[in-house]
Amino acid sequence: MREIRYEVADAVATLTIDRPEKRGAMTYAMLDEFSAGVAQAGADPDVAVLLVTGVPGSFCAGIDLADLASRSPDDRGRRHGDDPGDPLLMSCPKPVVAAVDGMAVGMGAEFATQADLRVISTRARFRWNFVHRGLVSDTGAGTWLLPRQIGMTHAMRLLYTGADLGADEALALGFATAVVEPEAVPQAALDLAAQIATASPFALVRTKKLMLDGAGAPLRAHVHATRAALAECFASADHAEGVAAFLERRPARFTGR
Repeated sequence: MREIRYEVADAVATLTIDRPEKRGAMTYAMLDEFSAGVAQAGADPDVAVLLVTGVPGSFCAGIDLADLASRSPDDRGRRHGDDPGDPLLMSCPKPVVAAVDGMAVGMGAEFATQADLRVISTRARFRWNFVHRGLVSDTGAGTWLLPRQIGMTHAMRLLYTGADLGADEALALGFATAVVEPEAVPQAALDLAAQIATASPFALVRTKKLMLDGAGAPLRAHVHATRAALAECFASADHAEGVAAFLERRPARFTGR
């Protein structure tokens, strides 16, 4: 069985980390496959949403330290097949939902942070333990995105101590979109992804870009970018279909164009 699986159904691409015996720890070969899956979902016109998940009881326990130890220090921080300055899941132009049931440690916590929305189980735990390995947050998500998601003080506490963020606190801080029982995670995450996939892919891509770019942009620049995106939307087939579907009282059939 492949340790990274990629499937598409009903406009949702599902990328599964399937290595339960190592709690989803990633080898460099797995990371290459994972990166390829993210790129494939981003480029596929039939995909509106990317769902990233593990198998029951497992998400991603970070990088496989045995694999890491076999590499030279110069090679350890290098990613293959993508822009090293482009965080992996954030580089996907489509909305990304993470379904987390179990431990998300190190790189796994970074993957969850990079997702746009997180559906987690009651036994999910997130641990940014980089400082205990003599490292910084390896994709930059913990130091850039996490403070924006849960606040600077909470993010600093988690990154400085490497303490676990449990399910209840993750929900209270707004890091988790929903907390459900473990057996309900796959369907709950798929339901959320399916709900997002009913929207215009054309508008979803531009909405995500505006939000991520806007986090570091002055207000006037963001307003200008919004106007440009809105002009593109007004000229799109998806906008015409959205209006027609409303007037005809039927579900919209968006094409992403």
